[in-house]
Amino acid sequence: MYQYSILKNPDQKQIQSILNLYKSAGWWEKENNEINIIYKIISGSHLFITASYQNKIIGMGRAISDKASDAYIQDVTVNKDYRNRKIGSNIVSLLFNNLKEDGIKWIGLIAENNSHKFYTPMGFVSMKNAVPMVKLLK
Repeated sequence: MYQYSILKNPDQKQIQSILNLYKSAGWWEKENNEINIIYKIISGSHLFITASYQNKIIGMGRAISDKASDAYIQDVTVNKDYRNRKIGSNIVSLLFNNLKEDGIKWIGLIAENNSHKFYTPMGFVSMKNAVPMVKLLK
């Protein structure tokens, strides 16, 4: 069925598959050094999990953290052809369980594009008196 793996040192084929997932999710604008950037994203993450089917990466999710107290889940997406099969939920569960084993006590995320409906059944709640913010550096 589906295989889930923690990715630390991706090869070129894996990097290209992950880049394609970022692009299909609309999270990637054309840039130079794409392969190098994807490698840095993976290696710089606390945890990067992939879902594969027949040796093809079809989903991903990652956690960034201080590796001591708190973490943020980011970049959870599944190829459109494989959605609604619990793959995304399994990725988040694996992230959650691994972070818990690492001693992380607080996990946050920003639920974009109405994705809060995906995260709520997993126990995530809106933070009171908090507003997600961003500053883009160009």
